[in-house]
Amino acid sequence: MHLHVISPEHLSFDILTRIFTQPCRLELSEASRELIVQCRNYLDEKIARQSEPVYGVTTGFGSLCNHSISASDLSQLQKNLVMSHACGMGEKVPSEIVRIMLFLKIQSLSYGKSGVQLQTVERLIEFFNHDVLPVVYSQGSLGASGDLSPLAHLSLPLLGLGEVVWKGEEVDTKEVYDAMGWQPIELASKEGLALLNGTQFMGAYGTYILLKAFELEHWADMIGALSLDAFDGRIEPFFDPVHQVRHHRGQIDTAARMRRILQGSELINRPKKHVQDPYSFRCIPQVHGASKDAINYVAGVFENEINAVTDNPTIFPEEDLIISAGNFHGQPLALALDFLAIALAELGNISERRVYRLISGSRKLPSFLVANPGLNSGFMIPQYSAASIVSQNKQYCTPSSVDSIESSQGQEDHVSMGANGAVKALKVLENLEKLLGIELLNAAQALEFRRPDKSSPVLEKLMAAFRTQVKFIQDDTIMYREMHKAAQFIASNRVSDFY
Repeated sequence: MHLHVISPEHLSFDILTRIFTQPCRLELSEASRELIVQCRNYLDEKIARQSEPVYGVTTGFGSLCNHSISASDLSQLQKNLVMSHACGMGEKVPSEIVRIMLFLKIQSLSYGKSGVQLQTVERLIEFFNHDVLPVVYSQGSLGASGDLSPLAHLSLPLLGLGEVVWKGEEVDTKEVYDAMGWQPIELASKEGLALLNGTQFMGAYGTYILLKAFELEHWADMIGALSLDAFDGRIEPFFDPVHQVRHHRGQIDTAARMRRILQGSELINRPKKHVQDPYSFRCIPQVHGASKDAINYVAGVFENEINAVTDNPTIFPEEDLIISAGNFHGQPLALALDFLAIALAELGNISERRVYRLISGSRKLPSFLVANPGLNSGFMIPQYSAASIVSQNKQYCTPSSVDSIESSQGQEDHVSMGANGAVKALKVLENLEKLLGIELLNAAQALEFRRPDKSSPVLEKLMAAFRTQVKFIQDDTIMYREMHKAAQFIASNRVSDFY
């Protein structure tokens, strides 16, 4: 099992890929331990000697910030905060995303700017290492005072409360504590606020989506190349000089990848009667490339956030400062998540257009990609399904970040709605995988009508693997099963394995 040591060192997406694509356990570095303990000791000493109120430490929360709390009630204040803010509704967050939430919260608390107890961070690490995943709900966050509601659900099990997924089943947290011999954490001053303020719900969704998006944008190129070859397309629009004079990195890289995938294809190199291909083929570098550039931009935003302290107030022991500010506000992520959804939707949009061309009965391909159209409807309706999914994605791409609803009696008068954007972006990602599966099914079917000519070694390797799961369709059959298998083929294979 891979060991990852939590430290102040910069986290990259390469590191996150290793953590979340293979079994991994976490351990706190000595540097992080010292930072956490030093900050907690400073906060305790500060409270003991200071009479002025400190927001969220010796006061109430939100618009209740002017209500002072007695020293004897500080722990109860933090427990009450966690319990009262656990107001999630809707679907339960997938366990893979909850696992990322745990990790991101641990990382953010490890910088020694939040004032938490060492044992609190260590218990979160135990949750991660023992696969004890709190039950979190997808609705309830405004993405501004942090992801308050979902992070409250993430934190309830620290108190021995709420529910968790353990050994594949949802159980009461107490059952896990009894089995593990754990005692509930007694929260100290400020700890509940440190746990609930932060962007880890949005951050976890974005991280999960990006890790998948890096793979799916590669699949979009691979499947687009297969469609191009099956459609008897031209290679010239992918020549490097065309793209160098426009300078966009994603466009240049996409064209280079397409040339690599298609290298050695008999089909792409045979003489063509047609002078041009439709945009959905000819402009793959421009469209896919723009989405790649957008994905990479969003990854940069999220990499910043993953390495950030986003709770409030922020504690600076070395400067003797406790500052109540707004690092929990999700606006950077909210804008980026809306952009990410649009970028992913466009990969699906152009994919459906290629499907439409493949079934159109042009360039000596049979109508709807069956040998006997009329008697057989063939691939007519998979395109309908793709069109429906594309339309749904367009609806999901209505931006969340342009909305704001006042809360907490006007104290929180602008919110990011990034949490809603995160949930929608995941739906767009899932739809993109389905759309690429439909295109793969169509492109593979179309290529068979070009036999005995062969495609490139890369694409023939892909075809051979795909045909072990999905057979050529001679006559009408139950299509949804083949569509589901095609989408599952993408989900269960890495595109780099076919090079």
